[in-house]
Amino acid sequence: MTRYARITGVGGYLPGAPVSNEALIAEHRLESSDQWIVERTGICARHFAAKNVAASDLALPACQKALAAARRKPDDIDLIIVATSTPDVIFPSTATILQAKLGMTNGAPAFDLQAVCGGFVYALAVAEKFIRTGSARCALVVGAETFSRILDWRDRTTCVLFGDGAGAVVLEAADTPGVHASVLHADGRYGSILATAGHLSGGVPIGDPFLRMDGQAVFKFAVKVLAEVAEEALALAGMQSADIDWLVPHQANVRIMQATAKKLHIPPEKVVVTVDRHGNTSAASIPLALDAAISSGQIQLGDTVLFEGVGGGFTWGAVVATL
Repeated sequence: MTRYARITGVGGYLPGAPVSNEALIAEHRLESSDQWIVERTGICARHFAAKNVAASDLALPACQKALAAARRKPDDIDLIIVATSTPDVIFPSTATILQAKLGMTNGAPAFDLQAVCGGFVYALAVAEKFIRTGSARCALVVGAETFSRILDWRDRTTCVLFGDGAGAVVLEAADTPGVHASVLHADGRYGSILATAGHLSGGVPIGDPFLRMDGQAVFKFAVKVLAEVAEEALALAGMQSADIDWLVPHQANVRIMQATAKKLHIPPEKVVVTVDRHGNTSAASIPLALDAAISSGQIQLGDTVLFEGVGGGFTWGAVVATL
């Protein structure tokens, strides 16, 4: 019998109260405006974690919600993958820290995956392979980020874009298809257009510790590869864009999402958009958007969705799944 993987539970968590564009501009004395930010990005607000709150702290309530939705207990999980570019510490992994916070004692493998904003799609694809090969039966796939820690508040072109949050899904073995296809790509030649190049050496920060981005170059690259990888995943699934009920893209910029949907001939009303409320939460953005759409009744059980993400590296990918 063929073994498949299905999403059985979804959860999301956003820290604190939303921070409006006006509040962000006032706090950091930015030479910007709400109109400028909204017109170029679609972002109206975002959430920031308190200084003592780590990525695993955000992941915990998201995972608890996903587990409750799937009617699973922590020790039912036999694989944890946390997609993050902002781990709690250098090591141990955020996944193992999360494992301890969940109270798990079953010795399930747990590891972090670093593919920046493409991280959740990468993690979902990897977990699906574990399940399809019989190496796992019930996986917790998480995107958790505290991007506020790597933002330069003097750079109005980047600091207004990002937010903190976490999203999680429970992915389980099934007899009927859930994940139909996944496609992943990377091209390190484009790493310099979106990067946080600093690191630690001898206890001293070396290089630039802040996120830097060539916005125009990222926009052009993202629109091109997102449309291509989505078409590749659909072809692998034996589907066309008309078969998709919802496009759930990485929430980076509303113009990127609109341009990609147009290339795929997916109408705007089928695109899940949360970037206006969440900002860009990197690896957390897709599961957060999925959780918001399910919680609002927008996405229903049985709907077929297309996930797609692109991030620094550059990494990009797409997953087609029926919920």
